[in-house]
Amino acid sequence: MAHYLLQLSYMPEAWATLVRNPQDRAEAVRGPIENLGGKMERVWMAFGEDDVVAIIDMPDNIAAAAIAIAFSAGGACKNVKTTPLLSIQEGMEAMKRAAQCGYRPVHKAASA
Repeated sequence: MAHYLLQLSYMPEAWATLVRNPQDRAEAVRGPIENLGGKMERVWMAFGEDDVVAIIDMPDNIAAAAIAIAFSAGGACKNVKTTPLLSIQEGMEAMKRAAQCGYRPVHKAASA
């Protein structure tokens, strides 16, 4: 399974509802994530730019996009960001492939 960093921010109306009726939203979204074949690894409340940060495992990019779309379409979030994560080993493999792909950067012309 692929790992994803999920970051979201609530709309003020959603915060007002949560203040009136505190609830564990991680448990509320566990079922939909599992229905898409995924699993929640860890979830944290945060402050600053993001209100919730989570690590989720999803079977593929389509499933990860589907849960992000569902969260966005629900109307409680003003921002939903999903970032695919690579293990260190996958990152190193990407570096090796980058070195072998044949890309040649544009070089600056020498100054006269």
